[in-house]
Amino acid sequence: MNTNIQLKLERQSWPIAGQFRISRGAKTSAEVLVVSLRDDQGHIGRGECVPYARYGESLDSVSAQIEGLRSTIEAEMNLSQLQTTLPCGAARNAIDCALWDLQSQRTRQPVWQLANLPAPIALTTAFTLSLDQPSKMAEAAKAAKGRLLLKLKLAGDGSDDQRLHAITQARPDAQLILDGNEGFSFTGLQNLLMQIADLNIVAIEQPLPADEDEALAGFMTPFALCADESLHSRAQLPQMAARYDMINIKLDKTGGLTEALALLAEAKALDLQIMVGCMVATSLSMAPALLIAAQADLVDLDGPLLLQRDRKDGLRYHQANIPVQEMSVWGTPRTR
Repeated sequence: MNTNIQLKLERQSWPIAGQFRISRGAKTSAEVLVVSLRDDQGHIGRGECVPYARYGESLDSVSAQIEGLRSTIEAEMNLSQLQTTLPCGAARNAIDCALWDLQSQRTRQPVWQLANLPAPIALTTAFTLSLDQPSKMAEAAKAAKGRLLLKLKLAGDGSDDQRLHAITQARPDAQLILDGNEGFSFTGLQNLLMQIADLNIVAIEQPLPADEDEALAGFMTPFALCADESLHSRAQLPQMAARYDMINIKLDKTGGLTEALALLAEAKALDLQIMVGCMVATSLSMAPALLIAAQADLVDLDGPLLLQRDRKDGLRYHQANIPVQEMSVWGTPRTR
């Protein structure tokens, strides 16, 4: 059978600078899958995803999902077909972003124009501090001088108030996002809130396990509560609006830019605040998310800053600032 597209699937490992630790565990590398779609004229579109065990994904399972669609993809699958063929998740994300990028290369137009979006603007991202002992996290906060929005991984183990006060003492100028990664009990969250009410906190992300967050309905806090692991697609938005003030949109959860744009619009219609987040990954994962980050209240696209090195054509971060005119890695016409 003649094909219009050649699909290439590549596993890549990107070493992390040190160790990235959250309440569920730690890792020393970012394991990603890159989908490349090449047409007969030599145009290449790329997309990157991060399979996530928390959502029942692995490199093997996501590779198998994509390989199972090889013939359909190579016969010119379009974005609409993709949405009804695969569920939200990492596999659909990589294909979706590769299709957008391929369309950009073919038409010689940036993706933001193809999607009828405003031109992307320079943004400031949060910078994440991995879970550690209070003194170590305070040292990391001090070393992140100049980065004024810090995202702190917490444990829900009763020591988080010590972590927060140590970090605040080290960096009184910084605003803080707290990320529990489902590590808290409801009682533990209540206890923590009583001890940190006077700190410079802008949001608390996913404190409770996703299957226990009904306890947050009607719960009043001095800080915005943000859904992460609880929120993947538009179908969950009404439930999230009753429990949270904000949602974290990640393309690996939504299954690509297409669903993320639809999710963004519906979430805003429900008056939910928006965070745009990421997995630990390269600039190839960050660039598509930048197209929705301009409409977000908080931006957390620091994945490449946590790696020992990024792609050669990656985004050029200046401290925590992302100048989007340098997005040659994805979504803008490239020289073949």
